[in-house]
Amino acid sequence: MTINAEAPVAASRDGAVAGAGRHGQREAEGGSGADLVLPLVAVGGVGVLAGYGYVRRTRRGRTRTTPGVAVVSPQPPVTPLPVLERQAGAALVQADDCLRTSRAELAFVQARFGDTAVEPFARALRDAERELSAAFAIRLRYDRGVPEPNEEAARRQALAGIVGRCAEAGRRLDTEAPAFDQLRSLERELDDALGVAEVRFRELAGRTGGVDATLADLHSRHPAPAASITTVTGYVEQAKDRLVFATTHLNQARQATDLEHTGEAIRSLRAAEGAISQADTFLNDVDRLANSLAAAAELVPATLTGAEAEIATATATARATAGTTAGPLRTHLAHAHATLAAVREELTRDRPDDHDPLDALRRIVQAVLPLGGTRDGVLGAAAWLVARNDVGSADGFIATHRGAVGVEARTRLAEATLLLTTDPAAADVPALEARESAEQDVRVHGNPYAGAADEHTSGVGGAVLGGILLGEDPDGGPPLTFGGPATRKRRALPPT
Repeated sequence: MTINAEAPVAASRDGAVAGAGRHGQREAEGGSGADLVLPLVAVGGVGVLAGYGYVRRTRRGRTRTTPGVAVVSPQPPVTPLPVLERQAGAALVQADDCLRTSRAELAFVQARFGDTAVEPFARALRDAERELSAAFAIRLRYDRGVPEPNEEAARRQALAGIVGRCAEAGRRLDTEAPAFDQLRSLERELDDALGVAEVRFRELAGRTGGVDATLADLHSRHPAPAASITTVTGYVEQAKDRLVFATTHLNQARQATDLEHTGEAIRSLRAAEGAISQADTFLNDVDRLANSLAAAAELVPATLTGAEAEIATATATARATAGTTAGPLRTHLAHAHATLAAVREELTRDRPDDHDPLDALRRIVQAVLPLGGTRDGVLGAAAWLVARNDVGSADGFIATHRGAVGVEARTRLAEATLLLTTDPAAADVPALEARESAEQDVRVHGNPYAGAADEHTSGVGGAVLGGILLGEDPDGGPPLTFGGPATRKRRALPPT
């Protein structure tokens, strides 16, 4: 029996028809499995292609430059301007410290080997000084609003210029540091270096008595609280503290040398040299002030006469051109007349030494400064004498307290030093500001190292010895080292 139009097939006895039926059933089952696999493979392939396309589109979107929706990588954060200003200030302080310590150690090497041998290092110092001077000049213009505060990009560039100049100053010193170490050869010729330090120590120890007498004489002749004398009050005592400190470390260096502890001997020698250098600065400042006061006392009468002539010239010129001295000129003339009268009254007292001749010259010069006659003649000489003393006073104070003095005082000192050669009358004000700012820094710094100083130190001197001399660099570098930032922490002995 059939269900279609095909010819009927007869059934055999052995069940061939049934076998054919079972075979057809297996084929039908196999065909059903294949029909399921093929769609699954197709769906999987579509998924893979879709994932690949998504990855390509994502990558292309991140790097595309044509308009459209794109994933942009975040930009690095911009350093705030105040942070850059602090970094530039720190670079100035570090470069200035490197110059000062390099100059101090060079003095010991020069005393041993002579000028010719140290000329390359002296030249490197001069080059570094020029770079640092240029960096301070940028800082001065920056403080005065050049570039203007609203020009942020230009101000950032100026700060980068400061850091770059300081880096070049340090690089110049770093370049010569290996040759400097080779010339000095402390690890091989320590006895000779100790001998130089001991000779200088004995010279300073012999000077302290005379300088002490000089300072006592100044106080006796100027019993009034003269501003100039107060700047060196206590300097002899601080010099003696340094020399006591130097004695201890020179002895320790000798003992370490005898025991062949070379590294310890070199560290003690460097500490002693730093103390000797600072003691020299204190004593020199007292002698400088005494000489300046003596020269000023002789110059005051002539300066008064020169100032009166300048006032008369300014008055006559004003009347000839305008017929009157009205306006600001009249105020300047009145102030100048009053100042000169006050100085003359001080000179006619029973004890003329009671007045401060340097302060008298300063007041005279500042009184006639608006009249424009302080560059030449006796007034120019008076302006230079006053400014030179005040610049030296600020420089000495910073040198002996540099571990506590910040960038503001150093910047004012750099300004005064520059003006000293071009306009001495204008140099006095920033020099006084530098000293005042440095003293304030020291007061704020206080004495965080109390108890770390040598047992013989005390007061401010002890603070300086304990916190600045023993480890004058914040990073714990040696007290006295020739070189820049990259070499100032080098080991006392070269690597073996």
